[in-house]
Amino acid sequence: MGDDRVVERFTAYLREHNLPVTAQRLAIADVLLNSEHHLSAEDVAKEVSARGRSVGTATVYRTIDTLLESGLLVERDFGEGFRRFEPARDVPNHEHLVCTQCGKVEEFRDERLERMTTIVAESRGFARQRHRLVIHGICRDCQRGGAR
Repeated sequence: MGDDRVVERFTAYLREHNLPVTAQRLAIADVLLNSEHHLSAEDVAKEVSARGRSVGTATVYRTIDTLLESGLLVERDFGEGFRRFEPARDVPNHEHLVCTQCGKVEEFRDERLERMTTIVAESRGFARQRHRLVIHGICRDCQRGGAR
């Protein structure tokens, strides 16, 4: 397992809400909450299986829903026809670059963009709360022919 503290927070959430704490739920939580990637439900099921645990698709989806409700997980929709998930880390707002060939997702943060979204919102009478930017394109590796 990666960072056990975040899985312990999920365990505490389950107990506080009188939900069963099962080995399958904890294995799913470990994969999702300790990932550096934006995983789909299918990615999660494969990784849990690769770690030697048997888990059903319905259990993966139910656990994802519970993790979302707990606030420990964030859902992302990059327009690919399925959802991806990432841990709700204590990092500032960030944006995403999505490769339309290999599916790679890269996070970035640019303070200029933060300032620009505030300027745009305020110039139109909005008090900005949040924004989301996803740039779709072809990553460096795919441009070089290195990824498939």
